Amino acid sequence: MLLVTRKEHESPEALIRRFNKMVQRDGVLQESRRRRRFISNREKQRQAERRAARRRRRAQMKTRRRIPV
Repeated sequence: MLLVTRKEHESPEALIRRFNKMVQRDGVLQESRRRRRFISNREKQRQAERRAARRRRRAQMKTRRRIPV
């Protein structure tokens, strides 16, 4: 749970800004979006495989673009 206490002479806007930064840093919104629906273990595995394949393809493309000098 996030707890933000108001500092001395801090405006409400600055307090809200600081709170939003903490929410972003802790990944609270991403976690809640991820938990909106159930994802089976097999589906998680498929997603991980797709991400890994994409990473490999992108790494290959980067190495192909290099021109030896």
